[in-house]
Amino acid sequence: MNHLDFGSILLIAIGLSADCFAVALSAGASARIPSPLQVFRTSLAFGSFQALMPLLGWLAGTTLVDLISDYDHWLAFGLLAFIGFRMIWESMGRESAGSVPRDISRGAILITLAVATSIDALAVGLSFAFLEVNIATAVATIGGVAFTTTALGFAVGRRAGQWLGKRAETAGGLILIAIGIRILLSHLL
Repeated sequence: MNHLDFGSILLIAIGLSADCFAVALSAGASARIPSPLQVFRTSLAFGSFQALMPLLGWLAGTTLVDLISDYDHWLAFGLLAFIGFRMIWESMGRESAGSVPRDISRGAILITLAVATSIDALAVGLSFAFLEVNIATAVATIGGVAFTTTALGFAVGRRAGQWLGKRAETAGGLILIAIGIRILLSHLL
């Protein structure tokens, strides 16, 4: 099994948080400036879901690890590459940030966005089951980075406007692909 170090976990967390950043950036750039409570609620929901999803994926994957341990590096690479390419593809086709509701920090809108921005983390958690990773460290890091990145997205959105959203998601996708390639090469070489 490949060992996933903290630096790689941190880069994965940054890559996964790109969706959170893009949504918060869009909301922060909207005409209505969110209150500190709205920023906190959104950051907490996004961070919590980003932490929960890889844990669920890891739990599901640990039941399969013995069945596919000979191919685990290919699976980890495939999942991370798929997620990364999907993030890049979505960033190219995303409409303007004006499509984000004004107050994303409440009720069904908040839960829907928290789930939507964390679906990729579920697949990453599945890949964690095939790697030697401290799941508690990974979950805490991913959740903490998502919380911080969401809050940062609101702050940057207020100042920089809407043009960064696509670039952030593209960079996140590239980071995930690079981690997948690193995992694959470390096993093959």
